[in-house]
Amino acid sequence: MIELQNVSRKFGHKKALTDINLLITKGKIMGLAGENGGGKSTLIKLMAGLLKPTNGSITLDGLPITRRSATHISYLPDADMFYPNFTVAQLFRFYESQFDDFSLDKASHIADFLNISLDDKLKNLSKGSRGRAKVAITLGRNTPYYLLDEPFSGFDPMVRQDIMKGLIKFTDTEKQTIVLSTHEIREVEPLLDEIVILKDGQVIAHEETENIRDLYGKDTISWMMSLFKEGEEHGTTTNR
Repeated sequence: MIELQNVSRKFGHKKALTDINLLITKGKIMGLAGENGGGKSTLIKLMAGLLKPTNGSITLDGLPITRRSATHISYLPDADMFYPNFTVAQLFRFYESQFDDFSLDKASHIADFLNISLDDKLKNLSKGSRGRAKVAITLGRNTPYYLLDEPFSGFDPMVRQDIMKGLIKFTDTEKQTIVLSTHEIREVEPLLDEIVILKDGQVIAHEETENIRDLYGKDTISWMMSLFKEGEEHGTTTNR
């Protein structure tokens, strides 16, 4: 499991995250939601070991998370970070050389499922096809944890549907954990076991999605909006 205890992160004098406490267990799909600038990407990078907390601790199965934790975590960044002259096949072979757990066969199968040609150069792909390629290399690794930063951002509904289908088809949801940040809550909600809401760098709610309607009598979007409205009315945020 990934555990965050009293985690804060500053960039200079600016607070990005404040006193985050989360427990992320195996076999879950967890969504991180909230407004732009709420701290979602920073939180993902901290869990991936790409950033260090200013205060607090982050552990993976009891051991501190560092960049070496990449052997157990597959991270999908929001930005494209590829060599543009690579073909998709060359990108796969590069990942195979970097990660012992990367399966060329699995990645190729995912690419076929997502209708990506292995012979196309990355610079010639549409944004949607590059997004599919990012998912293929991320899920092509066989790790306990997948951390996905805005995997659906900027894509049309068809691409988003393809990516969501790929997440289900090519992960073992009983043994592997997916944490993803997203603005597309309405579309991705059926995938999620849990949802964490961030506002101004704080966790204002952490709930199992199947409990939201029963406990609050609202759909997920209405529940989120009520949380933000409540915070604005009180001028503060509170954990739930």
